[in-house]
Amino acid sequence: MPITIHKQTIQFLKELKKHNDRDWFHANKEKYDAAKENFHEFVQVLIKKIAQFEPALAEINAKDCIFRINRDIRFAKDKSPYKINFGALLSGKANLHKSAYYLHLEPNQSFISAGIYMPDAKTLKAIRQEIVYNGEAFLKIIENKNFKKYFILDNEKLVNVPQGFDKNHPLAELLKCKQMIALHSIESDEEVLSEKYSDYCTTVFKMLQPFNKFLNEAISDIEKE
Repeated sequence: MPITIHKQTIQFLKELKKHNDRDWFHANKEKYDAAKENFHEFVQVLIKKIAQFEPALAEINAKDCIFRINRDIRFAKDKSPYKINFGALLSGKANLHKSAYYLHLEPNQSFISAGIYMPDAKTLKAIRQEIVYNGEAFLKIIENKNFKKYFILDNEKLVNVPQGFDKNHPLAELLKCKQMIALHSIESDEEVLSEKYSDYCTTVFKMLQPFNKFLNEAISDIEKE
């Protein structure tokens, strides 16, 4: 039997959204443990499948990829203690400043994505410079028919082109991006619960490989510093 996302896992996240407090969470700790274990098993299977085209991920373990469910509420207006989703960065959480594959599980709001979320200034500058130097190669990736069919670039933008870059550059809108994320939304929980979902995720992630590769090559010199 293939490893799937269980209905109980989705149901736990639905209930957590309604009862996002510590008393309820501790009273339902067994449900959380079961949901977390299910997501862990699913991610581990997914890693093995992705490693067929990304060999560097072969040694990654799911426990190193899955984010804690506890929210950091120190500076947040919303004091809800728990996230209402499961998330996994499929390169390991230690690689937050690399372009990576990301899996998000949330009732009726699941998605698959890749890229770099909230990069530091040095990383973002390197990406922008690579877009200036090799914009044609980047456009070939993001203007590809299948890429445009499956993904949107989910990026906040500056009002103006950042200092040091030509405000009249033909790719000025890309240079305004504050991060670089390609996102594919999942239409329904039924799709997530399908026995074919891990295969589907693998197919989508493989389509994102050129996007990830471009970004990681852009920042490769930073990693050597």
